[in-house]
Amino acid sequence: MSTENAVIDETPISPVRQGMERRNSLEKHLQHRPEVQDLKNRHILLDTTAAPALQSKALELERQRATDNLKKGLAHRPDRETLVERNILPDSNAAPALQGHQKELERHMRADSLEKGLQHRPTPDELVKKGILDAAQNPVKDA
Repeated sequence: MSTENAVIDETPISPVRQGMERRNSLEKHLQHRPEVQDLKNRHILLDTTAAPALQSKALELERQRATDNLKKGLAHRPDRETLVERNILPDSNAAPALQGHQKELERHMRADSLEKGLQHRPTPDELVKKGILDAAQNPVKDA
């Protein structure tokens, strides 16, 4: 095969925009790029005044400070018994999903107990007969 007969395809793989069209494309992209504050809000740019060479170290130090504060807070947090005594946590071994139902059931049981006690309480006359109330204190006479 001779090199004279071989045809070489010299068309570019990706067409390159020529002249003004290419310049206009760049200007169009620059006009539609996001604002600096938007990039900071989306955590693409760091919101810092540190030099770019120091930004990674500053970020690492900030993370380390947050980690230290969290460890210190966890080390000094009160235990479960203290939180139960201070009425922050409920005194229950039930699952958290059931604690609301347990509290409602306890409230209904107390209401039933009070109702039962009120139904069986002695009348003021019986209390006078037993000597618990004076005849002058009998609320039925005043009514």
